[in-house]
Amino acid sequence: MTDEVIVPDSEHRGLVARLPQFPRDLAMLARFDRPIGWWLLFWPCAWGVWLSGAGAQVTLVAWLLLGAIAMRGAGCVYNDLVDADLDRQVARTASRPVASGRVSRVQAWAWLLLLCLVGLVVLLQLRLEAQIVALGSLALVAAYPFMKRITWWPQAWLGLVFTWGLPVGWTALRSDHWEVLAAMYAGAVCWVIGYDTIYALQDRNDDAMVGIRSSALRMGERVRGGVGLFYASAVLLWALAFWMLRPDWIALLALLPAALHMLWQVATLDPSDAANPLVRFRANRTTGALVAIACFVVGNA
Repeated sequence: MTDEVIVPDSEHRGLVARLPQFPRDLAMLARFDRPIGWWLLFWPCAWGVWLSGAGAQVTLVAWLLLGAIAMRGAGCVYNDLVDADLDRQVARTASRPVASGRVSRVQAWAWLLLLCLVGLVVLLQLRLEAQIVALGSLALVAAYPFMKRITWWPQAWLGLVFTWGLPVGWTALRSDHWEVLAAMYAGAVCWVIGYDTIYALQDRNDDAMVGIRSSALRMGERVRGGVGLFYASAVLLWALAFWMLRPDWIALLALLPAALHMLWQVATLDPSDAANPLVRFRANRTTGALVAIACFVVGNA
């Protein structure tokens, strides 16, 4: 991989590009220039709400969207604080604000605290059961940056973290049918493993040199088949969740658009093309939306 084809991890575009240097660095530190992250964190929240059968719940969904934006930003800041030394050794991440020294560690911790306070405001809008579930994610979040040092499957841990909004959204409205929630959550974890493996393809060369582990490296030449297996597992588990909630073959058709979209990702994935994996990864914003529509149809029809 050459420098000419490396896509930087943070790019100041749109509104972020118009900010003065320091606020722009803070926005980039929280990845506000890359909304794909908070979309991927938000969609499982919406799945839980809409599959519950409680209707659109616009206010609750809006709060969860704000929480996804704030907590994804907080997670990125925390990750960059932990990984600053490693980030300096990887071409795609060397320009991150903490790794490059543009934002000090003290400033980054203060920014992290502010984002967490926004998350706290969102937390207080939920009923007690959902608050307890949401707080249960903190240990998973704190451990995530270290997983790439001790396991070849940090993507599996990310799956546990990035889909935690699903049980939060579900328990915000109901406290039954745990088997439905379990199947939906397991499928969501498989989905994350698949798309984050695609994302990790960008860093395989640098990761191998600095000792960072990933599922993309572990799968090697079988990465397309591996991603396909995880995506297929996700669809099957989601179908199981739908069936347990509403045993109707027609309801399963609601998953077809999402399944076809995931099939397209696998069929067109080219690990040797530096730009190709990033496009497929970002396409999962659409996957999340398609699954959200399916959840609303099955839960509320």
